[in-house]
Amino acid sequence: MAIKDRKEREKLDKRKLIIESATRLFLEMGYEKTSIRTIADDIEYSPATIYLYFKEKDEIFFVLHEQGFDILNKEFATLGSIKDPFKRLAAMGKAYLDFAFKNPDYYDLMFIMRAPLTEIACHDKWEAGDAAISHLFKGVSECIDQKLIRDGDVFMISMTIWSYVHGVASLHIRERFKSVKESGDGEIQKMLKTSLDYFLAGLKV
Repeated sequence: MAIKDRKEREKLDKRKLIIESATRLFLEMGYEKTSIRTIADDIEYSPATIYLYFKEKDEIFFVLHEQGFDILNKEFATLGSIKDPFKRLAAMGKAYLDFAFKNPDYYDLMFIMRAPLTEIACHDKWEAGDAAISHLFKGVSECIDQKLIRDGDVFMISMTIWSYVHGVASLHIRERFKSVKESGDGEIQKMLKTSLDYFLAGLKV
């Protein structure tokens, strides 16, 4: 391997290590208590080294959001072959739940953990996040246009659906359902997907 290639590989490895450490510390300590210094101490680097890769911890947090939304958007992109808009909307909701079930750490960082997200606010267009919500807006709009669900404000209906799936996903990740029903994760996840069908049925014309 050429020296230039090796150095580039080392830079990528360091960046990955920083992100992995930050992810674990955000989850263990919370956003506010995690700092560039705590990340540096965790991986035995100097804070100055971390700043070579990220200008602040919020930039690392933003990268984690980008990674998570990339995974979620890839799942949504596979649903384009479903011609019926209502069935596609239901599949989208279940794909969202699957993302939360399979990637609880990402989900926690993206949708549950309290953080200022100032880095996101600095971007005029946040492609990964915008793409995810656009899938939902489009699905709801098509369902309304084809009179598959009751007429209404696309934004309001979309936020209602998102609030529902986010609520059940968050309760599952925090293991709150286990306190009221002694079941394995697989059974609870199946139950939650069925509950989504009940919820969406209430929107039908």
